[in-house]
Amino acid sequence: RRLLPISLGLFQGALLLFFALFVTYDQSSAQAEDASLVAIQLYGIFPLFQDIQVMLVVGLGLLLTFLPRYGLSALTHNFLLLNFSTQWALVLQGLLHYFHHGRAHLDLHNLLTAEFAAVTVLISVGAILGRTSPCQLLVVAACEVPVYLASEWAIVTHLGVLDVGGTITIHVFSCYFGLGVSKALFGAAQQPAHPKETPTHRSDLMSLVGTLILWVFWPSFVAVLCQPGDAQHRAILNTFLAMSASAVTTVVASSLLESDSKLSPGHLQNGSLAGGVAIGVVADMAMPPVAALALGSLSAVACVLGFKFLTPLLVRKIALRDQCGIHNLHGLPGILGAVASAAVVLVASQGSSDSHFSQVSSTGETAREEARGEWGDHGAGRQALRQVVGLAVATGGSLLTGLLTGAALRLPCLARPPERLCFDDSMHFKMQDRAESPGPGDTAEEGALALKERV
Repeated sequence: RRLLPISLGLFQGALLLFFALFVTYDQSSAQAEDASLVAIQLYGIFPLFQDIQVMLVVGLGLLLTFLPRYGLSALTHNFLLLNFSTQWALVLQGLLHYFHHGRAHLDLHNLLTAEFAAVTVLISVGAILGRTSPCQLLVVAACEVPVYLASEWAIVTHLGVLDVGGTITIHVFSCYFGLGVSKALFGAAQQPAHPKETPTHRSDLMSLVGTLILWVFWPSFVAVLCQPGDAQHRAILNTFLAMSASAVTTVVASSLLESDSKLSPGHLQNGSLAGGVAIGVVADMAMPPVAALALGSLSAVACVLGFKFLTPLLVRKIALRDQCGIHNLHGLPGILGAVASAAVVLVASQGSSDSHFSQVSSTGETAREEARGEWGDHGAGRQALRQVVGLAVATGGSLLTGLLTGAALRLPCLARPPERLCFDDSMHFKMQDRAESPGPGDTAEEGALALKERV
């Protein structure tokens, strides 16, 4: 219990010293351009930045409250990891990319890219939610952020992969990193479901509210780093169409898969967002609206089928624990989106190729300029191959580093919480009204778990 405040205090103290000595605000744009133009650019990006803040703090936090006795911990840990990971990413990015004349220069764009690094952590820990201590989660964040920055550089800057919305670099990477951590941490032993894992009506309702918030603000997440103009306009439209289709298709697929035609709350909470995951890699590309609708529908079907069939299969065959179903929401739609990007590149090359990709994200701009210069009979094939190679690098690299991180979490100083206190807020918080709501894990079930541990 003392390890958490001590480690966090040391981290924040070291960060204060680093910022005092080496960090300054970037003033070059304000000096080089007219002040009114700078203000217009700020007012254009800041609303999108605010949307992303609401997504990560409120939307994603509430989405994790489906565990009835772990909602307070889920919200708090999500908030803590967001701030910890963002600050850690700012330090690393400042040293690697924005360090000039003895100072790391900070602006809103740097903060956005740092928050994108933090998003990977928030997604990955969904695989191990409820069975880990806060110190273990901080170790995951400390390890994953630098690995993500290296992976993003290799995929976008070095390989020249087009991925404006982070489908490959964020969603696929974070999914398989989290699954790697889970596999290495929990091993191959199969265990029965914990009595506190079962969602309740109230916890499912809170989680669905988080889904609705994420659904509303997701286009801002995809479009924020697009070049203003046509590319950003396309990204917003394509994202909305894909997510609208995924929401409708989720209801259809979930109803058809249940014998009584009733909806599964878990399907609705996740499948409605699958279109936003898949569309990110092609959001700024010029494609017909029907393509965005089709991709959103296919991603929702993949997500629902994953929850219904693939997750139980992976539990039986390899004892893989995925508490939040990140493989179904981020992994499967992410792979689908990456494959779709290769197809879109090949199809677009048959028309006026250069106009299809005239506007792209500012991230990895040099690599993208080179990619656009190669369009033609062979250039499109090379770019499609890059998209597939980028997917392989993100999957393989994240899985390997996730396994190594999960192995590190098994150190004795990072002991996991006892089984009887997993998925329980009382492990981390003072609970004033525990007698008010006994919940599914009290009395007989909780006593059985405690007896099992003593034996």
